Formats: sequence, structure tokens, C-alpha cells
Amino acid sequence: MLVEVKRINKSEITVVSSLDVAETFNKRHADVLRDIDALGCSQEFRERNFALSKYSSENNKRSYPMYYVTRDGFTMLAMGYTGEKAMKFKEAYIKQFNAMERTLQGKLIEREKGIAVRQSLTKALQQSTENERMHGHAYSTYTNCIYKVLFGMNARQLREKYGIDKKENLRDYLLEEDLRAVQSMECLVSGLVDCGWGYDQIKEFIQQNNSAKIAA
Repeated sequence: MLVEVKRINKSEITVVSSLDVAETFNKRHADVLRDIDALGCSQEFRERNFALSKYSSENNKRSYPMYYVTRDGFTMLAMGYTGEKAMKFKEAYIKQFNAMERTLQGKLIEREKGIAVRQSLTKALQQSTENERMHGHAYSTYTNCIYKVLFGMNARQLREKYGIDKKENLRDYLLEEDLRAVQSMECLVSGLVDCGWGYDQIKEFIQQNNSAKIAA
């Protein structure tokens, strides 16, 4: 069984797939889909808690329907699954939902903290000569340097890794520990810029002193 965080309608939520439910409860996936379609819930509840998606079989290129199901949707769906074994599965799913929601909440907290850190770095660069010297691209240049040191990739390469375009916020796709590492590095760089250090000097310093490098 696998509860995971998925980006659906531009929001990150904890979900389980109908495929996973079928495998865990030893049901045909078609029967799980039928159970979802037969739920007597409102259209509003259905749209909020059952996100229709697709998957491809291993043997061919055909696509088949599946659902990503939220905690509330799972609770509604699993009401009809009875028996001692089914109860154990439901309890295990609930524990996973709780764990993943704590992880997601921690990530949201880090994202909020990161706003102030980015503002501080942006202000430090604006007040230095770096932004003018880099023709207004100082923040992106320093950010790429930080990403390269921490992840071994710049922003463009990270976007390619996560399969996202320029309209989406890259940091929404980073893990909580990744966000914390970026923010720590941005605080350090901001301080060094305030002390009058230049880009080459800062780049060399963070490359040599990053003892917590995250593997790409």
C-alpha cells in the first residue's frame, strides 16, 4: 500500500491510487472503479476527492482509467470493505495518510519560511553592486550556483528532472529537507553579500564548505 503526495489542480495533496487499493484489498481494478462510480456521494464531494487519471499497461501502449483518491475519498470508498483483514488494511492506510500529511505540513512550513529568506537575499543583492553588474540577473545567477552546489544541477536541469515548465514554481517540487538546505545556503550567501564578497569568492567558498551536499 502506498499513500503519496501528488500535485492535483496545482495543489499538493495526500492520495492513494485506485490501483493500489485494488492490489491491497485483493480486488479487480475494474471492481474498484465500479465501487467508486457507484458511491452515493455528491458531485462536489466526488470532484474534490476522486481525481480521474490514466495509466498504461506494461504490455502495450494503451491507456486505462484510474483514480487518485484523497483521505476522505478513501474513507468513503473503504466503508464497504468489511472483514478482519480489510480492517487491518484500512488502519494501515490511515496511518500512512497521517504520516504523509505531517510530511506535507512540514514542507508547507518550510515554503513559508523560505519567502522571508529569499526576500533577504534579494535585498542584499539589490543593495550591492552585484545586481547591476549582472544586468538584473544576480538572484537567478546566485540561485543557480546554490542549486549546483547542493544538487549538482542548475534550475533548468532540475526542472527537466521533475518534468515541470517555467510557469511552475520549482521549489514546490523539492522535499522538505531540500528546502531547508536551500534556505540555509541562501542565508549564508546573503550574509556574505552583505559583507561585500563577490560572486566568484562566494561560489568558491560555498563549494568548499558545503558539508551537507545533497546527492542528485
